[in-house]
Amino acid sequence: MNKGIVKFFNVSKGFGFIKDADSTKEYFVHSTGLIDRIKEDDEVTF
Repeated sequence: MNKGIVKFFNVSKGFGFIKDADSTKEYFVHSTGLIDRIKEDDEVTF
């Protein structure tokens, strides 16, 4: 599993980006793939 920080999340549009803690990669995230709610600067595991 990867750990990262939510860099951007638009609640009304249901998408955002997570920055991987161990690299410079950023990952797209869509609300349909989430278990819990997220917001900017949250620490997440994915």
